[in-house]
Amino acid sequence: MNPSQARLPDSPTTPPLPPESLRLRRIHRAASELRRGLPVLLEGAAPLVLLAAETAGADGLAELALLAEAPPSLLLPPVRAAAVLHRPVEQGEAAIAAHLPPELLSPDPLRSLADPTAPPLKGRPQLEPAPVPALAAAAIALLKIGRLLPTVLAAPARKDALSRLTDRALDSVAAEDVLAYPAAEVVSLRRIAAANVPLVDAPESRVVAFRAEGSGIEHLAIVIGEPETTDAPLVRLHSECFTGDLLGSMRCDCGEQLRGALRRMAEEGAGVLLYLAQEGRGIGLVNKLRAYALQDRGLDTLDANRVLGWGADERNFMIAATMLQQLGLTRVRLLTNNPDKLTALQACGIAVVGREAHAFAPNGVNDEYLATKAARFGHLLD
Repeated sequence: MNPSQARLPDSPTTPPLPPESLRLRRIHRAASELRRGLPVLLEGAAPLVLLAAETAGADGLAELALLAEAPPSLLLPPVRAAAVLHRPVEQGEAAIAAHLPPELLSPDPLRSLADPTAPPLKGRPQLEPAPVPALAAAAIALLKIGRLLPTVLAAPARKDALSRLTDRALDSVAAEDVLAYPAAEVVSLRRIAAANVPLVDAPESRVVAFRAEGSGIEHLAIVIGEPETTDAPLVRLHSECFTGDLLGSMRCDCGEQLRGALRRMAEEGAGVLLYLAQEGRGIGLVNKLRAYALQDRGLDTLDANRVLGWGADERNFMIAATMLQQLGLTRVRLLTNNPDKLTALQACGIAVVGREAHAFAPNGVNDEYLATKAARFGHLLD
């Protein structure tokens, strides 16, 4: 037989991906496109074309114009809107919309509108209010998933926007899927790898990795001894902190809390530290650095986050509860100063039978940071 006529063996049937995985994949792909400065179609009753103000460049603005039915407005979270519009806004709203004059519809002015640490605009442009689109909350949420400053250009989509997206290799995502993202991420969280990793402070330890299907985000559990054999082992929820955990930054107490927790668990013979990919209380490393810059100008850690357009705490503690359940733990003693963590875990089905204090003395640099955590976040540092 002529080799060119040889029949290839049938390929095994590939099982379809679960719907949640497909939704998560689309959400992360759309968020990635916004990070790259490309527009995304947000599907819903009144579809919007979105472009992140932080990453908007000439190409992205040109693509947006091809997909949009009308000029874009600027969507901002309320606290950021107050600074940009120079007047109070209602705090209960998900977003505020403003008309943009043509001279501001270019990369540098848009970055200044989105980022309070960027060079300010010359003069004081007066932006007029615009109608807030029905999908505004989903638009802001999508930027937050991408760890972008949540200020976004939004325009009504052309009727043929979907076909134009295909022609231009751009992406779309459903607004309802974006709003359901926190729960969907938890539902698809899976344990994917584990290995023994002896630590200086805890030689009898192993690291277990978790990942949500359709997502590249990974959370880790540092398991010391055999906590599953203990009635209520010591547990800490620790959000990753590159500057504190790795570099030894004095601006926070994260590094001390991390290593102190591991030592204490080793002394008890068992425990779990969940190392959660939620840098800066969920705003990401780059935005945390921006918040630091604002703190250097006089804001505290809570107000700095809010001026950037983020909430005081954007973490999803359902992830932590799911990881504990998959490790076989439903009763814990929580090593924390944050009462919100106790409430969150209990609401997610984990019985918190006790709180163990975990405070460290100020170091001369983080004194105001710790005072703010006590006064404005309710942390128990006494």
